[in-house]
Parts: sequence; C-alpha cells; structure tokens
Amino acid sequence: MPLYMDIHEVPGVKPEDVANAHRGDMQVQSSLGVVYHKYWLNEAAGKIYCLCTAPNIAAAEEVHRKAHGLIADRIIEVTPELAEAFMGNAEVNDDGAAVISGSSANERDPGIRTILFTDIVDSTALTQRLGDELAMEIIAEHDRVVRGALAEQMGREVKHTGDGIMAAFLSSVSAIRCGIQIQRELEAYSENHQAHRLHVRIGIAVGEPVERNNDLFGSTVQLAARLCAHAQAAQILVSNAVTELCLGKSLDFQDMGEILPKGFERPIHVHAVSWR
Repeated sequence: MPLYMDIHEVPGVKPEDVANAHRGDMQVQSSLGVVYHKYWLNEAAGKIYCLCTAPNIAAAEEVHRKAHGLIADRIIEVTPELAEAFMGNAEVNDDGAAVISGSSANERDPGIRTILFTDIVDSTALTQRLGDELAMEIIAEHDRVVRGALAEQMGREVKHTGDGIMAAFLSSVSAIRCGIQIQRELEAYSENHQAHRLHVRIGIAVGEPVERNNDLFGSTVQLAARLCAHAQAAQILVSNAVTELCLGKSLDFQDMGEILPKGFERPIHVHAVSWR
C-alpha cells in the first residue's frame, strides 16, 4: 500500500490539539483501510506533518475529515526508503508524535531537516591522472571519512552520488560540525599524500519535509546541491537559514553575500564556514 506524507498549516496549534486529532484518526482509520503511523509537530511554525499508509490520497483525506475535519494542505506519495532516509525511523511518544531519539525530555521532532552534500573536487581529472584503481582508492577514503563523520554527528546517508555523498541531519549544528570534521580529516590526509591530495566542497541547506513541487525536501535538496557546486575546494557553503539556527553555538561564518543558484527565482544569502 502506498505511503503518504501530508502537511497541515495551523498557526498557533498546540501539542494537545494535535494529540487529540491523532487519537481521532486512530478511531476511524481502520474502516477506510488507512494507518496513520506518526506525526511531526513544528509548533513554532504552526505546521504538522503526518505519515500514513493508505489505498489512495482520498482515503487518507477522508480519515481526517471524519475524525476532526482538519484536512491537509498538501499530501504527497513517498517511498518508505526515501522517508526513512530523510526523516529517520523516529521514536514515537504515547500521543503518536515523533520525538528526538535519546532526548531526556521527550522532545518533539519538528520535522525540519538539514541537508548536506559533499563533492570531490576534479574527480574526473583525478581518474584520468591516477587511473581507475588508485582513483577508486581515493574515493573510498572520502567515503570512509564522510561516513565516520556522519556516525559521530548523528547524520544519515541518503545516497552516494558517485563523487560525493548526500546526507540528512536533525540539527544544523550537527551538519556543520560534520562538515568541519570532514574538511579537517581530509586536509590531514592530503598533507600525508601530497601526490594525490583529496579536496571536497560541501553545501548545506535546511528546510521542511514538503516544499515546492510536492517533493520531499525538494527545494532544500536543490539548494544544498547548488551551494555545494558553488563552493570552492575545501570550502563549506551554507544558506543564511542555517546560520540563524546556529546562533550561540561557537561556530564562525564568513558572509559571502548573495548568489543566484540555477533554478532559483531570487538570490540566496550564503556564508562560508570558518573551519581551520
């Protein structure tokens, strides 16, 4: 049965209101062949994201209509693999709300995700210069360093892009610390391997689960990829929204002004992370 994620925009919504609505869904969903698994609540933004399996979108809507009348503003179909890659296999509290794993205060997961891309600089030239076998060894070193940093900073690998890795984080601070760890370890590697130095560029952006074009993290993924492509060797570029989420976290940024990424209608204010 298809898996769906819906988004509700309810300014001023309270956790107890969402919990009551979810309990209402539980009471009527079986008659319509629907299972609402969990929800994410971003109380500050007044947004709710629900994950369910249903025969179709109409059945998922009908559960909400019968239970409480709060119809979603948007519903998209997602693959289980994609939903888990971005959102993680979140723990759920007694009210059905997704909570941050390991949180001592049962802290609710707001559903916002920070996306990170790495890209090996001049990977094609690297292969031509060193040959396939040695180039693959260097790419494997990149993978080892990135995956080690992801494990330490609680990031999840979404996919390997061939010459880089895309990952998702609950925390923008963790994403930046992951990027810093990657750059520092690869700099140390390059100092010890002068003949085949390894540099990467990194792009980081943050956003909501359902954005433009009914795509799970659509514009956030696109922006993170564009920032990565725009970055220089050994540079970490982040969107302005990322820096705002990192205030007071002892991270240093250099204001790089505005850029107009391909496919975006308006310029994006970006910063470079000072990691050395």
